[in-house]
Amino acid sequence: MGTLQANPVVWWELASHDAERSVAFFREVFGWTIEYDAKAGFFRLPAPADSGGIGGGIFTLRKARLPFLTLYIQVEDIDRKAAQVAEAGGLVVEPPLDIGGGSRICLFNEPSGVTFAMIQQGEGS
Repeated sequence: MGTLQANPVVWWELASHDAERSVAFFREVFGWTIEYDAKAGFFRLPAPADSGGIGGGIFTLRKARLPFLTLYIQVEDIDRKAAQVAEAGGLVVEPPLDIGGGSRICLFNEPSGVTFAMIQQGEGS
């Protein structure tokens, strides 16, 4: 097998108009085990232990009008990567911000306008 990819996609989030309906759909069609995480306030799909897949979350829209899917790219230095996004023709939509536990996220658009997110994991995450 090849070497590990730098800055892998480690999480995804689906913002839906109706999280319960979306969860029911994925449970029925794909057999996913999705549970509500009361502490986090959204539905969580754990990463499968042996398939190489990644975990994700599903929640109901709050601020945005349209549903969206965000992929989270893991980085070591989120401030440096945010600067690189801008230098390479992307747009930082939401600058790096703390989300607790020492972890930080940043939303950005790649040059064609598609939104992605970066996450810098806190120590012990």
